[in-house]
Amino acid sequence: MRKIGIVGAGAWGTALALVARRAGREVILWAHEPDVAASINGRHENPDYLPGVSLDPDIRATGDLAEACAADAVLLVTPAQVLRDVCLRLAGPWPDRVPAVVCAKGIETTTGALVSQVVAATLPFATPAVLSGPSFAAEVARGKPTAVTLACADPGLGQRLAEALGSPRFRVYWSTDIIGAELGGAVKNVLAIACGIVEGKGLGDNARAALVTRGLAEMTRLAVAMGARPETLMGLSGLGDLVLTANAMQSRNFSFGTELGRGATVADILASRRAVTEGVHTAAATVALADRHGIDMPICRAADAVLNRGADLDTAIDRLLSRPQTRE
Repeated sequence: MRKIGIVGAGAWGTALALVARRAGREVILWAHEPDVAASINGRHENPDYLPGVSLDPDIRATGDLAEACAADAVLLVTPAQVLRDVCLRLAGPWPDRVPAVVCAKGIETTTGALVSQVVAATLPFATPAVLSGPSFAAEVARGKPTAVTLACADPGLGQRLAEALGSPRFRVYWSTDIIGAELGGAVKNVLAIACGIVEGKGLGDNARAALVTRGLAEMTRLAVAMGARPETLMGLSGLGDLVLTANAMQSRNFSFGTELGRGATVADILASRRAVTEGVHTAAATVALADRHGIDMPICRAADAVLNRGADLDTAIDRLLSRPQTRE
């Protein structure tokens, strides 16, 4: 795999372009905004999404989707809620059997589809894979040590993809559990918002530790009900990603929850941000999946009520704390 195409030149897509170059691959990066592409090609930086990071001059940006998918593997790094539209645009020029590695973390709100299911429906000639795990874009871009999971139903292809992207400071572990990898990456965003609320309300470290633990149990129940292996949720794409995003202001979801806990409104926080906070959208989709599979997810349900249904935050917290005590 000598050439890697990347669709999406936000912070994560740009960081992954650096990852692929460090692994010795040729990189072509598609940018939706012409000024972003011009900055990457001319100044070798992406100040809008990844300020302060110098890019390898051999990373080339384009506004042509067909050019971006003319590669040995393509990383799809668009927000989960626009992934279907982008894939439909890619369907015509997509080369037969080229792997589509989804790097978005979320669940499609309109259908409840997981990101790999969106790819399977829109790019039938592509082999889907999922890249997930604890990975802040800015740290990855600066070459700080990171470990992630790459899940693909074809174990041989999964290993080749992992080897194509991996390096000593970007360790890629491969798996065949696509559902576990993508659900861990999606649901942890909802839990990270909840942990941010704990921080913003000043409820303490004990409360956050309890929420992470019980949230992990919720996440695992849903994933197993949908066919995932429980050990996947104990790995990088589950517990690892949750621990990272539930404890750091670098996390868009954690910082969103913190602002919410301090009294800001959902609408005001969203209006102030350029980057997408996936957990807001994923909360509703997670609850819908939980209902479909008969899974109890009280933390995610409370988060959805506050984020998407106008519920009072203090009332939602009181209801969670007043739930009947039970066996662990």
